[in-house]
Amino acid sequence: MKKILVTSVILLIGIIAKAQTLIETKTTSSASAVLDFARGTTKGIILPAVEALPASPANGTFLFDARPTELKIKMYQNGTWVELSGAGTNNSVPYSGTVDNAKKTVIGSRSSAADGVLVLESTNKAMVLPHVANPHLTVKGPVAGMMCYDTVTKSLAVFNGTVWSYWK
Repeated sequence: MKKILVTSVILLIGIIAKAQTLIETKTTSSASAVLDFARGTTKGIILPAVEALPASPANGTFLFDARPTELKIKMYQNGTWVELSGAGTNNSVPYSGTVDNAKKTVIGSRSSAADGVLVLESTNKAMVLPHVANPHLTVKGPVAGMMCYDTVTKSLAVFNGTVWSYWK
C-alpha cells in the first residue's frame, strides 16, 4: 500500500510540474507554452481595457489604453509604456467598464506578486498567442485590444478598435 501511495504522489507531482493550459485544443503545439491556443482559429486574446494606467505594473504587462485621447494597445517594459498600435479614433469599440473584485487567475505557479487579472508565472515557459491567418481579413468582428499571431506575415497583430498593426 505504501508503494502505491508513493508512486501515486510521484506521478501527481510529475503531472503538475509539466502542467499547461490549453484553450480549444487537446494538444499543445509547443512544449515551452504555459498557455496555448488551438491552431487555425479566427479568435484572438482580448486585452483588458483600462481608463487609468496601473501605478506599478510588471514588465510584460499588456493592456488596451481606453482613455479617449489614447485608444492604443500598450506593453510595459522597463519603466516605459510601449505603444503597439496605430493612432486610434473615437470610432473604436466603446469601453463598458469593469468590476475590480481583487481576484486574479495565476497559471504556472501557485501564486504571484504581479497585479493582473490573468498572470502567467513560469521560469521556462511562455504564452503562445492564438495563430490566425490574415486577421485583418478573417476576424469578422475584432474588438479593441485584440491581439494574435498572424501566420501569413509571421508577426504580432494588434487591433486598436480601428486598425490592425503588425509587429515583426
